[in-house]
Amino acid sequence: MSLRIFNLGMLFLFLGLTSCGISKSLHDIPDVSAYNSSIPERIKISDSAYTLGKNNLSKNKQGLWELYVEGNPLERGLITGSLTEELFHFQEHAFLSKVDELVPSKSKQAILRRFLAWFNRQLYLNVPLEYKTEIYGLSKYASPKYNHIADPYLRILYLHGAHDIGHALQDLALVGCSSFAAWGDKTEDGSLIIGRNLDFYAGDEFAKEKIISFVNPTEGYKFMSVTWAGMIGVVSGMNEHGLTVSINAGKSQIPLIAKTPISILNREILQYATTIDEAIAIAKKRQVFVSESIFIGSAKDKKAAIIEVSPTNFGVYEVLNENQLICSNHFQSNAYAEDKKNQKHIAESHSQYRYQRMEELLNQQPKITPQIAVDILRNKDGLNNKSIGYGNEKALNQLLAHHAIVFKPEQRLVWVSSNPYQLGEFVAYDLNAIFKNPNKLSLANTALNIEKDPFQFTQAYRDYQTYRTIRAQVLSAIKNNETLTPEILSELRNKNPEYWEAYYLVGKYYYEKGYYTASLNAFKKAKTKEITTVPDQQDVDKYIKKLKRKLAL
Repeated sequence: MSLRIFNLGMLFLFLGLTSCGISKSLHDIPDVSAYNSSIPERIKISDSAYTLGKNNLSKNKQGLWELYVEGNPLERGLITGSLTEELFHFQEHAFLSKVDELVPSKSKQAILRRFLAWFNRQLYLNVPLEYKTEIYGLSKYASPKYNHIADPYLRILYLHGAHDIGHALQDLALVGCSSFAAWGDKTEDGSLIIGRNLDFYAGDEFAKEKIISFVNPTEGYKFMSVTWAGMIGVVSGMNEHGLTVSINAGKSQIPLIAKTPISILNREILQYATTIDEAIAIAKKRQVFVSESIFIGSAKDKKAAIIEVSPTNFGVYEVLNENQLICSNHFQSNAYAEDKKNQKHIAESHSQYRYQRMEELLNQQPKITPQIAVDILRNKDGLNNKSIGYGNEKALNQLLAHHAIVFKPEQRLVWVSSNPYQLGEFVAYDLNAIFKNPNKLSLANTALNIEKDPFQFTQAYRDYQTYRTIRAQVLSAIKNNETLTPEILSELRNKNPEYWEAYYLVGKYYYEKGYYTASLNAFKKAKTKEITTVPDQQDVDKYIKKLKRKLAL
């Protein structure tokens, strides 16, 4: 990511860095004079439990942090910051330390900072004052370690667009999400059930300390979301009226300016909508800067729909006379029927494959239950139950998800996965009970929990973890022209034998070393596996063609 961001930074560096617009954005701070900035002191009960007035934070036995916060925007920000301060610093480090890895040069980092200031010059105009105020309160507890990147308030504001920026600049693997819904005679009791995987991957450290947040705002509706410290936006959540939101990234062009971060739009919908139509009305008010599908479930409507937003288009997709809805990472509404970028994404990415796999698994089940929804989200195979290797992005469970979640909106029930990935216990929460009594020691309804996936205790899972370690070693060797033993390369293949990438990396290593026959054999083997995307297939074919030419075959 660093090279592309750096090149963009160089391109736009002198396009108005001293302009009035940038100066205003750098100095814009929400007026909080109408609020009382004094909050009670945090009381530490233990290393994993804190209280602050009527608010609290505690860690459950599954490793999920449970946070309850109430109040006006400034109070919510200050209280959340105080309760989660250590987690906040940990999360900032997990995310921002990547800057030093991706852009080690101090001069390039300076250019990157200037680029971000230019790129985000209208961000402050596109985030509602309520959320800027909450972010301002939160930023009072940010780590001073990263003040060289930007002042705390600006930095935390910018980080709320990180998902959008990373997705737009490089279409990273961190946005390959899968979602589905079923209702009516497709579910056991006729109630709406929604399942989703958030395949947002920013490193293992980043996904460690998940927070299940329950918010009681002075304006709007009470809601829960799965989040992390420092984040007030929403990627997956449900409100007290049984309105759910989740996001699936679409194919985007590289934007030239930040507008409303999708997580902030999601938050606004969750806090202020009770029906699909109300959600659509809110989405139409905001300008976004990347393409996203917003998957909406509604207890009042007893169904789900997809709002498809992009910088230049807007569509809504609903199924007629059907009782299930599927969403991966391409658009389905008529508004995008002629969109060439979307058509190319369907043809070349793994989005359509995962869509078909969800359809296949749903069709195998006459009646969906929360347990069956979890089983689908945990599925690691390809179409027709084909073994395609662990970690393959064509699988619904790519073994990298930040979290998976299942909603039952009409009952206000939600199940959230615990580590690792979607394999840990799915912890159940009843919003009606929680908002009636939010000060309990544990907020979960453990009687409804869904058991751990036994896969995490298998040799296959241990082999996959070893594969990931060796993979990093091989990538480093290719990048830095290091030498590896044949045993290491053999182990890479043996630990994940159905995954095309294992053979691709071996082929690439041998190619760089000039071992062309061994390289050709590895790439040919990769061709026999389920390769993730058309560009990946073309890359393998390109190597095979070059190697045959070098070997005069």
